[in-house]
Amino acid sequence: MQVEPYEALSRVYDVFMDGDIPYDEWALHIKKILEENGINDGLVCDLGCGSGMMTVKLAGLGYDMTGIDSSPEMLMQARERSEDRDILYLNQDITSFELYGTVRAFVSTGDAMNYIINTEDLCRVFALVKNYLDPGGIFIFDVHTPYYYKEICGSNTFSSVDEEGAYIWENDYDEETGENRYNVTLFIKDYVNLNDLDDQEIYRRYEEEHIEKAYSMVDIKKMAENAGMHILSITDGYTGAPLKADSARALFVVG
Repeated sequence: MQVEPYEALSRVYDVFMDGDIPYDEWALHIKKILEENGINDGLVCDLGCGSGMMTVKLAGLGYDMTGIDSSPEMLMQARERSEDRDILYLNQDITSFELYGTVRAFVSTGDAMNYIINTEDLCRVFALVKNYLDPGGIFIFDVHTPYYYKEICGSNTFSSVDEEGAYIWENDYDEETGENRYNVTLFIKDYVNLNDLDDQEIYRRYEEEHIEKAYSMVDIKKMAENAGMHILSITDGYTGAPLKADSARALFVVG
């Protein structure tokens, strides 16, 4: 069954990402950057918050969080995760979001920015962030690099099997356009009742297509500067080390 991006994946996203994304480590690194810029508390907005994992982590570190995502299914997971926390979740496109007021910082993790495949839309995100930032506020975001898409994804296929489901992740990277298409086949555990017997365990098949775009560091820098922002740092992911030619993920801090 062909479904919209994250319509099915949302149900098993955290299961598959559990070993791949060190959320605690990333959250502490983000907190360190925020504190270095004088942001010890206050309102922080998570753009492309997905299932709310990072949103909840930062709330636990003392920030008043708002999460924005375009996927209702991912936000459902986020709200369930956040039942004991006062977090505002908004079902909006991050290229045209609206807030009730300004915030002290924005964050965007897990290559959410790569999902913006139109340059004009990415410029619009920077402009909106600039508009809603308090004076002295910052925007912390990561992106997968062109190296990642070309050398790691390429046209490779990845797979994983877990008790809750399995996936086959096929990549098709177009170096000319910078677009990487993920064709994801999912098998997700479900239960059905047959002939009034006990529920029987089955696995339903779903297919999703995801598109991300590789942006050069130079292009991102120009877009941020055109929105009136300045690059404060670009590092090799969440390591704090300088960006390298073979860095798979770049972490930007702009303000």
